Amino acid sequence: MANHKSSEKRIRQTKTRTLHNRYYAKTMRNAVRKLRAMTDKEEAVKMYPVVQKMLDKLAKRNIIHKNKASNLKSKLALQINKL
Repeated sequence: MANHKSSEKRIRQTKTRTLHNRYYAKTMRNAVRKLRAMTDKEEAVKMYPVVQKMLDKLAKRNIIHKNKASNLKSKLALQINKL
C-alpha cells in the first residue's frame, strides 16, 4: 500500500489512464477487424481513412507504437487494393 499522498494520487491517475488507453486500443482493434472483414471495395476505401486517422492518433499519444500503426496501415492498404 502507498505511504505518500503523491503515490496514492499516482495510483489513481494510472488506473484512470489505463482504462482510457484500453478503451481506445480496443476500439481501434475492432475497427481494424471490421475493415479486414469487408468484401466491398468501395466501403473499405471509405472506411480506410477513418481507421488510418485512429491509428495515427493512438501512435501520437503512445497508446500503440508508431511502427505498429505504420505496419497496420500498410497491411490494410494492401488488403484493400487486393479487393
